[in-house]
Amino acid sequence: MIQPESDPSGLLTDLPPYVYGTTRLGDDKIPFPERMKIARAAVESGVWFHTSHTYGNALEVLRSVFDQDRTSVPKLIVKIGWNTVDELRGVIHENIDPLGIPSIDIGQLCLGGQLAEDFARGGSCYETFSRIRNEGLVKRYVLEVFPWTSETALKALRGGYMKGIVDGFIFYFNPLQRFASNELWDLLTERNEPIIALRTVAGGDVHRLRDVPGAAWKEYLQTRAAEVAPIFERSGIKSWTEFCIRFAYSFPQVRTTVGAASRSENLNSFLSASQKRDPLPSDILNEIIRLQVRWSDTVDLRAEKWSM
Repeated sequence: MIQPESDPSGLLTDLPPYVYGTTRLGDDKIPFPERMKIARAAVESGVWFHTSHTYGNALEVLRSVFDQDRTSVPKLIVKIGWNTVDELRGVIHENIDPLGIPSIDIGQLCLGGQLAEDFARGGSCYETFSRIRNEGLVKRYVLEVFPWTSETALKALRGGYMKGIVDGFIFYFNPLQRFASNELWDLLTERNEPIIALRTVAGGDVHRLRDVPGAAWKEYLQTRAAEVAPIFERSGIKSWTEFCIRFAYSFPQVRTTVGAASRSENLNSFLSASQKRDPLPSDILNEIIRLQVRWSDTVDLRAEKWSM
């Protein structure tokens, strides 16, 4: 069983090296008992879970597993938001009530509209976040970032508004995706801000994303896979999962990586690779960093919202 470190600072150092992503638990093409089985295996491994009420009926699967043994319910990172403070409270309950739990360990702030604007200017939303935390509904917060929301994060970070309220940042971060703008990324790196890396393997094996029609859910991922595959091959690392986890942990501010799995072999690959976490060779890492800087300016920041 994975044992996380203690967290005296409150800045996410208590997270295990791998967090189980539950998106596939909401896939009704997979029989319900099979989804329960993989969720139970993840519980038994001792990792945290990342989930949302927007993931199909994933919460129903989790509730069924949790009810089998309420003493082993994992800690949870849960997506909450969206556009107003009133909506925020409702979304919190849309997650904790179906699961039969009293609180969320880490709330992933997914902000839009009026709430995002208030957040960027240091508005009253921070008082609401603090009240919710004091009530025990959400114990800690991290801010979700996409290319099209990076400016909101930049303004709030530069203004110092998040200090004492938001403990870190969470976004897609893997060899094919770095969903923080170059400007935001540079500031996060400069200040060593804690990061939770989402989507560990970018949706699948790099060769499959490159070579199998339809494997990459968007064309840009297939294009990037074609650029990264030769780098992966030169690294000599045997598995794409190991390569991706070593990529994430090449950055000291990364606290954990979140990867979804619907099969036991994939879960075991995540668990095994996350116990090593050796950084990538510097030449391999720097090649990917250069690609991500270019992708951010030429593709990510020009993309329409939710198109990536």
